[in-house]
Amino acid sequence: MRTRRSVHRAWWVAVVTLLALVSAAAFRSSTGVLFIPIETEFGWDRTTTSGAVSLNLVLYGLTAPFAAAIMERWGVRATVAAALTIVGVSSALTTVMSQPWHLWVLWGAFIGVGTGAMALVLGAIVANRWFSAHRGLVTGVFSAANATGQLSFLPVIAALADGPGWRWAAGSVALVSLALVPLVLGLMADRPADLGLRPYGEPTVALDTPLPSAAAQHPTQHPRSTQQASSAAGRGAVGSAFAALALGARHWSFWALAGSFFVCGWSTNGLIQTHFISAAADHGMSSMLAAMLLAMIGAFDIIGTIGSGWLTDRVDSRILLALYYGGRGIALLALPQFIGPDLTAGMWFFIIFYGLDWVATVPPTVALCRQHFGLQASGIVFGWVFASHMIGAGAGATLAGVLRQDAGTYDAAWFIAAVLCGLAAVVVLTIRRPRASAPLPDAVGVS
Repeated sequence: MRTRRSVHRAWWVAVVTLLALVSAAAFRSSTGVLFIPIETEFGWDRTTTSGAVSLNLVLYGLTAPFAAAIMERWGVRATVAAALTIVGVSSALTTVMSQPWHLWVLWGAFIGVGTGAMALVLGAIVANRWFSAHRGLVTGVFSAANATGQLSFLPVIAALADGPGWRWAAGSVALVSLALVPLVLGLMADRPADLGLRPYGEPTVALDTPLPSAAAQHPTQHPRSTQQASSAAGRGAVGSAFAALALGARHWSFWALAGSFFVCGWSTNGLIQTHFISAAADHGMSSMLAAMLLAMIGAFDIIGTIGSGWLTDRVDSRILLALYYGGRGIALLALPQFIGPDLTAGMWFFIIFYGLDWVATVPPTVALCRQHFGLQASGIVFGWVFASHMIGAGAGATLAGVLRQDAGTYDAAWFIAAVLCGLAAVVVLTIRRPRASAPLPDAVGVS
């Protein structure tokens, strides 16, 4: 008689994680749609609104490494529930704002921190902890959550902004975020060992065999790693985050990954996600059509990022990154020729190509962090790499807004981003390939 196999808890944790990532992406993707109605109502200029978005992006990134350390110390479940509450309450409060500083504090600061606690580092930690098999693929699915947020919410947000008003759009995000809190508290778990389980895909053992310690699970780890893990027990989240930064700063691979991810953020969240709808409006395209196109980028990104996760399990991550950045630069150079009031074949080419490439960079970047810094430290190290991504996004959003304010066009912004993508394609090829037999670098201990 065959026994019925239950679904591994890892998949339920993955579903809840995906929903949290989608919720975090939803409000952040709405900024481009809400630019014009907010500016129209309050009389604020593009520099003011772009500045608030830049603050959001930078804090979103800078929160990531500390959030990773907090998750290691206090648990993923509690951290995500608190972050969703912050996003929901802050989104609701934006509906009653009346001054520019309200926008900067609520939209820029609080929502930046709240969504930063659910940044891609959350997906990296969950994938590394809960999955042994299909880890790259799962990371790709989590990375695609940003696109899913755009796909699911952006057309709705645009319709609400054009109809009842932008406050309805902000309120809808608040409701979704708060509704997810009970799901996180009920279904999320911090580690497989907390439930007497092993990560999905690891071989099962006899019931009376105890689960191995962290050191036993990573036999290739440098001997000092265990000592550091013990001595770091009282260090706290902030100390662990900076210890991870110190670890990464000693290796060129960290700087190459951080620098290329800076360009990734500049050319995606900072430039296209923040300014594409406004740029399309400059060329006579309706905001609804532009929002639909940005949502289509999100749709194709789901395919591209999951595909990138599959490839990351099989292909040299450095080669993948070089192809992704190089192709993105070519697409940005071509964009000024395609953008216009109507949806042309050239515009479809940009949407499809850029969509497939949008965050396809994440799975190979996470894999390189794990290969160079070890499983225990990679989550927080990737948090710092991701912080660089969002600092780049903030810089790109600010510069594009200034260039548009001064010149009345985004052409220079497209060109600068394309050049940076070309440089990133070269830099990632300088990362050394880790030797399979080499010991991992010293891990960062967290309690």
